[in-house]
Amino acid sequence: MRAAEGGEPQEGLGAPKGLRPHIALVGRRNAGKSALLNALAGQAVSIVSETPGTTTDPVAKTMELSPLGPVVLLDTAGIDDEGALGGQRVERTKSALCGVDAALLVTDGGRWDAPERELVALLEERHIPFVVVRNKADLGPAQLPEMQLPEGALHVSALKGNGVGAVVAALARMLPEAALQQPPLLAGLLPEGGLAVLVVPLDSGAPKGRLIQPQVQTIRDCLDGRASCLVTTPGEYASMLERLVAPPELVICDSQVVRETVVATPPDVPLTTFSILMARLKGDLAALAAGAAALAGLAPGDTVVIQEGCSHHPQVDDIGRVKLPRLLRALAGGEVNVVMAAGTAFFAYPEEARAVIHCGGCVITRRQMLERMAEARARALPMTNYGVALSLGQGVLERALSPFPEALAAYRAAREAQERPR
Repeated sequence: MRAAEGGEPQEGLGAPKGLRPHIALVGRRNAGKSALLNALAGQAVSIVSETPGTTTDPVAKTMELSPLGPVVLLDTAGIDDEGALGGQRVERTKSALCGVDAALLVTDGGRWDAPERELVALLEERHIPFVVVRNKADLGPAQLPEMQLPEGALHVSALKGNGVGAVVAALARMLPEAALQQPPLLAGLLPEGGLAVLVVPLDSGAPKGRLIQPQVQTIRDCLDGRASCLVTTPGEYASMLERLVAPPELVICDSQVVRETVVATPPDVPLTTFSILMARLKGDLAALAAGAAALAGLAPGDTVVIQEGCSHHPQVDDIGRVKLPRLLRALAGGEVNVVMAAGTAFFAYPEEARAVIHCGGCVITRRQMLERMAEARARALPMTNYGVALSLGQGVLERALSPFPEALAAYRAAREAQERPR
């Protein structure tokens, strides 16, 4: 798996996981969350048992859910789990809610007490739309307690599949439009009928026979926008440009070869990197560009968090574990304390951290990326992105940000503020 831009290889069919709405199923133990997930998926995805606490870790199921389209359903451990391990499972459930787009709060036949009220408060605090699902509606009135459920609660039998259509319809109403329809990766950059040149290295870390996800997304965006793309390697790029009868409307390259691509590209041709495109798609590019200014002010001994949204197998010359630490040492003029964080789980930034460098975020959702940026912002902790940092280190950041005037202005303002005498 190639880690050049924090991207994962494109595998299988359908939308990448990071572009799918994430829907969490939450509730107390044995409420029927796993059974409901199986009913929605139409197959046995999660283990179902009458033993409380069967689900210990969040279980994600990537699927097509008509009429929503591609989604990720996330089964979670019971919010009322007990004991030392139970407490850890509850924390993982709460952590899994960071970045979900909607939730189904499943009740066991209508029980409504402290665990459910705690979940309501947590979902409302995080502004996550949700609907209450009263499971086990196949049981008779004598077997169900009389409870005052919130207005709009749905009555479902996950065991028999009754009411599942109403749950899907409720999700269609709840999910934000932005979660269902992601903006094009190249929005506003490539006109219809235009040409983009993609510069793609085939180094030892490239997945054999495949491209990494941002490259695949870019090609698809070109086709969807009725534009064309030419894919070439860094070694062939200059000769390819000479063979074109007119310059391309856009050049996009891997962050690791951005300097040599800039040297070979006419100054009037817009140029950027795949990782910077992902930063705009998944997060706030202007804020990430401004965050790069903090890297120029690092000193030996400072702590920097390098964060990835996936857990790929490290390469010999891995970006996050080798190249970025090397870059940080050069910027600081000495050794820097690097804290590595990988995966989708919540990560508490260390108090002593001076900056965060995040990957492109291709396998996490926009909401998840914005949650991470908000957490850093609450700590007054500058955050930037792999592509921005690598372009800074190669001395061509302003050129790579030139297609995005707002982000370029934010970076320049942050640099001026940093250099201003205090």
